[in-house]
Amino acid sequence: MEETNDQSRNTKIRRKSHHLPEEIIAEILARLPVRSLLRFRCVSQSWRRLISSRHFCDAHLQISSKDPNFSRRRAIATVLLPFYTLKQCSLHSLLLGPAADAADLDYPMKNPRNSIRVVGCCNGLVCIAVNGKHFFLWNPSTKRHKKLADADDRMKSGLFITKYGFGFDETNDDYKVLGILSGFCNSGRYESVVKIYSLRRDSWKVIDAFKDGLPFDDNGKFVSGKLHWGRRFGMESKWDIVCLDLGSESCVSVNQPSYLDGGFIPSLGVIWGSLCVMCDFPKVSVDVWVLKDSWMKLVVLPYFDDPWKGPYSTPLCIGGKGEILLVYGSAFIVYNPKQASFRRPKITNIGTFLEADVYVESLVPLDGY
Repeated sequence: MEETNDQSRNTKIRRKSHHLPEEIIAEILARLPVRSLLRFRCVSQSWRRLISSRHFCDAHLQISSKDPNFSRRRAIATVLLPFYTLKQCSLHSLLLGPAADAADLDYPMKNPRNSIRVVGCCNGLVCIAVNGKHFFLWNPSTKRHKKLADADDRMKSGLFITKYGFGFDETNDDYKVLGILSGFCNSGRYESVVKIYSLRRDSWKVIDAFKDGLPFDDNGKFVSGKLHWGRRFGMESKWDIVCLDLGSESCVSVNQPSYLDGGFIPSLGVIWGSLCVMCDFPKVSVDVWVLKDSWMKLVVLPYFDDPWKGPYSTPLCIGGKGEILLVYGSAFIVYNPKQASFRRPKITNIGTFLEADVYVESLVPLDGY
C-alpha cells in the first residue's frame, strides 16, 4: 500500500513539475532534506540526473551548511559503553530543544568487538577508523561508503597509525586523509612515517612533513583546506600550532593568540568553520579564542560545581543568540554567555561517549573525483 501511495505521489509531482522551468525545480529541490531527495530520484529520469549532478550536490550542500536553524546538522558521537558504536542526534535539538534522541548509525564494519574512531567530518562525508587501521570514507545520509587501502600496507613491522586527519583539498578538488605511522621497528629505533591518501588517485603516498616535530593531538582539525594540530617541541616543550596544507602537502606554523599569561592547558577545536584554541585554566575558567582575520577572544567559560565530569573539550557550534554547544567530559552542555548560565540537554538512547563531531546532511558522492 505504501509503495502504491509513493507511485501515485510521484506521478502527481511529475505532472505538476512539467509546468515549471528546470531552474525553479532545482531551486526548490535544493532546499529539501537528503531523505526526500533520494526518494524523488524515482520521479523521472530528468530528476534523477538533476539530483545526481555535481552542480546540484554542491548547491544543496551550500544551502544545508548555511541553515541558521541547524536542521541539517547532526552531532556524531563515539559511544564506548556497553560497547563501541556510533550514534547521531539533531544539532537543532541539542542546542535549542529541551530534549534530543540519539539514533544508532549503521556504519562500515559495525561490530561490538571493533573499536571505532571518527577521524573527521567534511561536507557531509565522515572518515572513520576501525580498529585503528581500517579507514573508510562514509556518507551517513546516503548510506554510501568506500574502504581505503590500508595505510600500513608494505610498511615496516612495528609501525602503527597514531595521528590522523581528514579534509577537502579545494585546489585539486580532492578529499584527503592523512595518517602518521609511528613505533619501534625491528631495529629497536623509534621511527615515524607520514602518509596521505587521495580519493582522486585512490592511493596512499609518503610525504615529507612535520620535520620540526610530530603533532601532539591525535586528530587534525580541518579548516579552509588545512589540517591543524597542537604540538610541543624544543627543550622547553613549547606549545605550537602546526598546519598541513592539503593542496601543497607542506607544513607551516600558525600564529597564536596573544595569551595574557601561562598556566593553562591548550587544545584546538573548530567552531562554525573557524579554528579555535581553548585555554584551560584548571578549575578556574577556559578562554576560547577564535581565528577569523585575526585572533579574538570569543568567550570565557567558567567552571562550576556540579556532578558532571570535566574538563571542557570540544566546542561544536554557536547559536543565533550566542549560546555555545560544547562537549564537557562525556556530556553535551549549552552555555549562554549573556546569562552566564549552563544547560544540559536531555538525551535519550546514549551512554558514555569518547568524542563528538558535527556533520551536515549532504548528497556528496564518493566517486567522480
